[in-house]
Order: sequence, then structure tokens, then C-alpha cells
Amino acid sequence: MAMIGYVLKRILMVLVGYLVAVLVGLIAVLVIYAILSSLPNAPGYFELMEFTPVAVLVVPPLGMFIYFLTIILTGMQTLVFALIAEFFSLRSFWLHMLFGAAAAAAGFMLIWPDATDDPERWADMGIIAAAGLVAGLVYWLIAGRDAGFRRPLIKALPRNV
Repeated sequence: MAMIGYVLKRILMVLVGYLVAVLVGLIAVLVIYAILSSLPNAPGYFELMEFTPVAVLVVPPLGMFIYFLTIILTGMQTLVFALIAEFFSLRSFWLHMLFGAAAAAAGFMLIWPDATDDPERWADMGIIAAAGLVAGLVYWLIAGRDAGFRRPLIKALPRNV
């Protein structure tokens, strides 16, 4: 019975970790675009990204649409990695960050399959992948540190008698 409780706890932690990581990743995208739009010679559409948070606040269904679209685009590859991480007890933060970047870039490629042919989209893919790094770190903080069924060994300190 304790094993079932532990498995249910891990499933809940993976789900919560993923949902929070998606939200933080979307915020990271907006912050990165806002910072890069202030640089000289930045593309003009970067400035448009500064107004996106205002649009999301004024029209909440737009924000929910973007959030759920992101979940749809990154959900399958994230589920596969979460299962691999849980099965093999992969707990390193850099691995979760790299997968977050890969999942975000793969989701971007689902929207723009010809992005590799367009040099202007390489910057966008890099921004999305950087936000995926942040999302992967957030996922690791919530669920990845304790991934798997193998618990870390705690060595008992010798007692001074």
C-alpha cells in the first residue's frame, strides 16, 4: 500500500512540475523577448512581444489558449522524458534543463516546420530553447530532484558513545 501511495505522489509531482514549468517557461519567453528588443538592431517584431503580457491580462482567454497550446505542443515529448527519468531515477538538473530546451525547440518546430530554412527563425528558436532551459530547471526543482523509485542512500553517522 505504501508503494501505491508513493507512485501516486510521484505522478502528482510530475504533473504539477510540468504545469508550473510551462507557465514559468512562457514568462521566460516574454522576459527574454523584452530584454532583446532593447538591443540595437533587434528585429522589429521583438518590440511587439513587449505588448503580449498586456494582451494576455486584458483578454484572459488568449492567455489560456497560449498556455494550453504550449501544453499540447510539448506534452508528448515531456511525458516520454518524465517516464525515462522516473524509471532510471535520473536526477541531475542539467539533464532536465537540456530536455526542457529540446522539448521547447521541438514544440516550436511543430508550429514552424520550415524554421530551419528561415534564418530569422533561428533567433526565435534560440529564445524558445532558452526558455525551455528555465522551464527544465523549474521542473527539476519541483519533481526532478526526487525522480524514480530508488531513494538516495543516507549514511548513518557513527555515534560517539
